[in-house]
Amino acid sequence: MLQTLSTASSLWNPSQRSACLEIVEFQRSQLSSLSPCPFYLKFGSKSVQKGRALVSGTFPYACQRPKQYPASKKPGEYPQNMDLPPVLPKKKKKPYPIPFKEIQKAARKDKKLAERGVEKPLQPPKNGLLVPELIPVAYEVLDAWKLLIKGLAQLLHVIPVYGCSDCSEVHVAHSGHNIQDCKGPRSSKRRGLHSWVKGSINDILIPIESYHLYDPFGRRIKHETRFDYDRIPAVVELCIQAGVDIPEYPSRRRTNPIRMIGKKIIDRGGYVEEPKPWRAVDPSSSSIIDLDTCGACERFPLPSPEDVPIIAQETMNAHETVQTGVTKLMKKYTVKACGYCSEVHVGPWGHNAKLCGEFKHQWRDGKHGWQDATVSEVFPPNYVWHVQDPKGPPMRSALKRYYGKAPAVVELCMQAGAQVPRRYKPMMRLDIIVPESEEASLVA
Repeated sequence: MLQTLSTASSLWNPSQRSACLEIVEFQRSQLSSLSPCPFYLKFGSKSVQKGRALVSGTFPYACQRPKQYPASKKPGEYPQNMDLPPVLPKKKKKPYPIPFKEIQKAARKDKKLAERGVEKPLQPPKNGLLVPELIPVAYEVLDAWKLLIKGLAQLLHVIPVYGCSDCSEVHVAHSGHNIQDCKGPRSSKRRGLHSWVKGSINDILIPIESYHLYDPFGRRIKHETRFDYDRIPAVVELCIQAGVDIPEYPSRRRTNPIRMIGKKIIDRGGYVEEPKPWRAVDPSSSSIIDLDTCGACERFPLPSPEDVPIIAQETMNAHETVQTGVTKLMKKYTVKACGYCSEVHVGPWGHNAKLCGEFKHQWRDGKHGWQDATVSEVFPPNYVWHVQDPKGPPMRSALKRYYGKAPAVVELCMQAGAQVPRRYKPMMRLDIIVPESEEASLVA
């Protein structure tokens, strides 16, 4: 495509000390907008009359190309189809969410400050103080967490869920699928088929628990003292450290920031005796029983058929609120995760309990390999196969490449009548028609 442009410039003649305005016309070809370089050069021949002299020549011009986005890279848009989430190998450590070179660069910077005796500059919440603008977010996440548990417990009375007794596979449909991808210890006897049993709310909402700390900057949890601390959902512990006050789970609120030189805390405001709420709290207290999934299906009755779509949509909205809120909180508050197992710890550093039994745990004496956690480790999506017809025939291994996946909560709410958010549709592969087994052999 040819395009004609006009360029005006002012020339200065030192000898005649006069200026003239020139207009140059030229043609250039439209370059590809996908080129990584935002600048390009163009050349145009021109004739300039300065007084009585006529000067001709070819002069280069530097122009900037307007920023354009590819069709699948525009903000707010999603591709038509997306690959299924990868399965990380168990005999290998998880990748670092932050590049290792950036971690080393930050460590060298802190080391140089420590060698000069300069205190480490800390901003809330790294210095023990709360972030005021995130306190409403923490309360919103906690309320959505309670609503999420309540909605899932009610929907499980209507939508059947199955779980494999030999592995972690979950399926939301009226019957289990026949895809031969079971990796359990006894799967070879069944040729990879799953052994389906009735599922529970813990199969949909994976319980990720963390130790509750009265003072995250206090003493570390040792292996011998691990039973002196409560185990609560990691999302609840994150909300408590972000400013939510729960009488049963008190937390220390500092008014003066802590001071650090390198990795050493030089002023934490002294150690405070931590209360033991778990000895005096009634486990059946309604204020804390709604925070856990234990016994949720027994607490909430079967809903009426007219209320099922409404409950499904409220549960879907609560799921999105929790995920968005946890993402905001984790940008400020530190959460650690083991690089080998699913253990999560909310705090500036991990605990010292020797409970890791995954790959090469003997080399670490059972200690966890702590690294920065991701949102999917604190609030795991638990992807399941998307079923286009829940009452139809079971899914088969021969048609596996035509099926999509979705988080278990999204799949459950969608089958109950909720609207699916746009960002999940590419992975669900809603525009792909699943062929019959005979037709699948004819597809290239």
